[in-house]
Amino acid sequence: MAKTDLEIAQECVMEPIAAVAKKIGIEEADLEFYGKYKAKLNVTLNEYKDLPDGKLILVTAINPTKAGEGKSTTTVGLGDGLHRIGKKAMIALREPSLGPVFGLKGGAAGGGYAQVVPMEDLNLHFTGDMHAITTANNLISACLDNHIHQGNELNIDIQRIMWKRCLDMNDRTLRKITIGQGSKANGVEREDGFLITVASEVMAVLCLADSLMDLKRRLGEMLIAYNTEGDPIYVKDLHIEGALAMIMKDAMKPNLVQTLEHNPVMVHGGPFANIAHGCNSIMATKTCLKLADYVVTEAGFGADLGAEKFLDIKCRLADLKPNAVVIVATIRALKQHGGVAFDQLKNENVEAMLAGCANLAKHIETIQAFGLPYIVAINEFADDTPDEIAALKTWCEKHHHPLSLSQVWAKGGEGAIDLAQKVVELCDQPNSFRPIYDVNDAIETKIETIARVCYGAKGVVFSEQAQTQIATYQQRGWDHLPICMAKTPTSLSDQDQWYGAPKDFTITVRELRPSLGAGFIVALTGNVLTMPGLPKQPAALNMDIDDNQQIKGLF
Repeated sequence: MAKTDLEIAQECVMEPIAAVAKKIGIEEADLEFYGKYKAKLNVTLNEYKDLPDGKLILVTAINPTKAGEGKSTTTVGLGDGLHRIGKKAMIALREPSLGPVFGLKGGAAGGGYAQVVPMEDLNLHFTGDMHAITTANNLISACLDNHIHQGNELNIDIQRIMWKRCLDMNDRTLRKITIGQGSKANGVEREDGFLITVASEVMAVLCLADSLMDLKRRLGEMLIAYNTEGDPIYVKDLHIEGALAMIMKDAMKPNLVQTLEHNPVMVHGGPFANIAHGCNSIMATKTCLKLADYVVTEAGFGADLGAEKFLDIKCRLADLKPNAVVIVATIRALKQHGGVAFDQLKNENVEAMLAGCANLAKHIETIQAFGLPYIVAINEFADDTPDEIAALKTWCEKHHHPLSLSQVWAKGGEGAIDLAQKVVELCDQPNSFRPIYDVNDAIETKIETIARVCYGAKGVVFSEQAQTQIATYQQRGWDHLPICMAKTPTSLSDQDQWYGAPKDFTITVRELRPSLGAGFIVALTGNVLTMPGLPKQPAALNMDIDDNQQIKGLF
């Protein structure tokens, strides 16, 4: 019986994190230790400003399916593979959210022999960043409601409070609640709700700030409500941005851990990619670029969400210039996009796989639109047949798409040597990277461009509410911000079950939300939820711990 990811991780004899840090020139004095195997980097970007930047490699994927694509696994394996061919490399990843850990996904730190460790720590409380974000978010809520209770000097309209509480757990019952019930001593009664922590704007701000003072400024700019005259109320109007920054001071520092092969990994920040921008922090990415010659990072879900936001939002705001993109797919997932039921995916079906390649082709087209060189990485599974692999190779050759077969789940870095060599060659190519829209375009134009170029949509329908909001944002000067699309990750469309590459469809934008501290406008489509629920059989049911503190069932 094959070992689980957790069992493989638990067998790893980790190196002290100080030794891992030394490999990339980080001195022990610059580390804040959280035990022997994880640490925060207590160095500002300004201290590295004179060092040259390494090459930046983005790992993205096709639309995710239950069959699995292995984006994080490929990211980790590629980083190890670059070390195997003698390159000084680092990996930059997001932190897992406790909600999905106990919900549908289980733990998330790569898989097989391409993992980040300590796996249990990473998936549970890690270094406390998620708790700091949750606390900061809820301090805003507490101060906002206290301000209203204590006389409401700002004349806040309790019907137009934008800010919600948050919790790092999937709990659908908290999506809509009533607070302040009972006596007047309990505050003003009003409707409220919870987001999952990774959907909080505090998380987005953490990931897009490049210093503690930039973080404080951005926190102050977050929109929380409107007054009775319709004017915006910001966090800075409550005069608590200093307290929030104080709570976040340690969370701002990137976290250093290691792969199973003892190579350095920065894990920092974790905004959802179907709601927020889906990338690890600018602090972590830029630090890695100063410390290594090659940096491998990922963006959540498929290229329609994570990669688009990485390239249009993060790269624009942080002045990053990627050198290459890896697009991950599996034969199993391609078959599901080609119409095969999940329980039939182990059966050979070349025809369905080739039909599913329409989804892969659309994501390749998206990366080409940004002017970046790319390679398709096929994450091999044991039940992939020779005929399926041969047909996929032929399809890639016919359409002139570079391809590498990756075996990182089974072999770690050794299984990514071919991919690593080809990625290094891609990084040496000149590219014409550019965002796909001008931030000064109209909000409608930016959204329509994303929908047309990245989704293949024929157009966008804006609800009456969205149209009213667009007019208001234009009046307030908020229309010159990038767009952060909130959309289902499982389809190129805004309909969950439309697999493959749908044609002749429209995207419906039902609502817009200004994330002014983060610096973008969120456009909500379909039925995207900012507080997920648990499935019928949560992953938590399979988790346990014994009296030796040995964890079971995490992944």
